[in-house]
Amino acid sequence: MTSLVLADHTFVVPLDHDDPDAGQIEVYAREVRAAGKAGEGRPWLLFLNGGPGFSAPRPLGNEGWLIRAVASYRVLLLDQRGTGRSTPVNRHTLSRLGSTAQQADYLAHFRADAIVRDAEVIRRTLIHDEPWTVLGQSFGGYCTTTYLSFAPQGLRQAFITGGLPGLHAGADDAYRALYPTVAAKNAEHYERYPEDIERVRQIARHLRDHDVRLPSGQQLTIEAFQSLGNLLGAATGSRQLHYLLENPFTGGTHLSDAFLLQIDTQLSWASANPLYFLLHEATYAQTDAPTGWSAQRTRTEFPQFDATAALEASTPILFTGEMIYPWLFDNDPLLRPLRDVANRLADRRTWTPLYDVPQLAANTVPIAAAVYANDMYVARDLSLDTAQMICDLRLWLTDEYEHDGLRASNGAVLDRLLSIVQQEPKAT
Repeated sequence: MTSLVLADHTFVVPLDHDDPDAGQIEVYAREVRAAGKAGEGRPWLLFLNGGPGFSAPRPLGNEGWLIRAVASYRVLLLDQRGTGRSTPVNRHTLSRLGSTAQQADYLAHFRADAIVRDAEVIRRTLIHDEPWTVLGQSFGGYCTTTYLSFAPQGLRQAFITGGLPGLHAGADDAYRALYPTVAAKNAEHYERYPEDIERVRQIARHLRDHDVRLPSGQQLTIEAFQSLGNLLGAATGSRQLHYLLENPFTGGTHLSDAFLLQIDTQLSWASANPLYFLLHEATYAQTDAPTGWSAQRTRTEFPQFDATAALEASTPILFTGEMIYPWLFDNDPLLRPLRDVANRLADRRTWTPLYDVPQLAANTVPIAAAVYANDMYVARDLSLDTAQMICDLRLWLTDEYEHDGLRASNGAVLDRLLSIVQQEPKAT
C-alpha cells in the first residue's frame, strides 16, 4: 500500500470576491502526497469533488484513484466553501444572518464561480504564478468548466469525470434530459430483479394508507420512498436497492425497524449537507429566470413517475433520481428551518454567469473528459454538445463505468485520462 503524507491548509478568502469589504470566510484543503522527498517535487493537482455541498473525500489510503494521482502529483483535496472544515453553512449559521433575503444573498456566493476564485487565491498562495492541474468529478467538473472560462491562466491541464455541464442548459433542460434516463435505470433494475416490482407496490400501498415515520422523524411518503432511486446511478446501486427491499415487513403488517433505519440512512445523509439541497438547481442558473423548483415542475411531463396512478393501473412504480423537490423541506426536520430560504432561492432572478462560451471556444488548456454513456446524474447529450464547443478537449465516451467511475475503477479512469490528454483533441 502506498504510504501517504497529509498536511492541513487553511486559507482566508473574501465571501464576495467582488466586494472584499463584505466579510471573509475560511476555506480548508488537505494536501496529499506520496511519502518521500520525491512527492514534494511533483506538480500540484487540485481535486474538486461532486456536490454541490460535499466536502472533499477523507483519504484512508486505499483509494485507487488517489494512489494513482499521488504517483504523478501533489494532490490538494479542497473542502469547497461552506463544506467540511471550511466555514460551515447550515441551519444554525444561516439563522444568524438575518432575514430570508439576507440568507439567500449569502448563499448566492457559494456556487462554482466563487469556488474557482477561492482556488485561484489558494494557488497563488501555494505556488504563486505557476499553473496547476485540476481534476473535477461530477459537480467538480462543472467547477472545472467555470475555471476554464474565467481563470484559464491558472491551469496547466484539466481532467473532468462525469461532469461536463450543458453550457446553455437551464435546470428545465437538464431534468427533461435526465428523467428518461432515470426511467431506463428503473427498467434495467426491474428486469434484473422482477420480484421487486410487487414488493415496491406493497410498500407503496402501505405508505399510501399509513402515516409512517422514520427514526429521524421525517415522514416516509411514497414520494420520499421513490427518491431511493438515487442509488440506481452508481455501479452497485441496483444491488443495494434490491437488498434494501428484500425484507421490508415485520409479520406482514408493519414496515420493520431495520428497513426504516436503512431508508433513513439513505434519505438523511444529505441533511448534514444543506448546500446540496439549497443550491442544487442553482448550479444550472445563469439568467434572470428563476429555477422555480424545476424538478417538480418538469416531473409532470413524465406521468410514468406518478406512483398513485401506477398503483391504480397496476403498473411498476418508478423510482426518481437526483432531483430536489420542495417537499423535502417539509419532511426532513433538519431541512425544515431552511424551507423559506429554499423558496427564496427558487424564485431568485439574479444569477452570475458560470461559463464563458467564447473563451471556451478559444481554450488552449489541454483537457481530457470522461463522459459516461449511461450517466443518471449528468445528461450525456448535453455533455457531448459541450465537448464539441470547447477547444483542445479530448473526449472519452464510455459505457464501461457509471457516474462513480473515478472511485469505482480503482484508478483506471484517471489512468486513461492521463493517457488521452497527450492525444490530439478528438472523440475516443
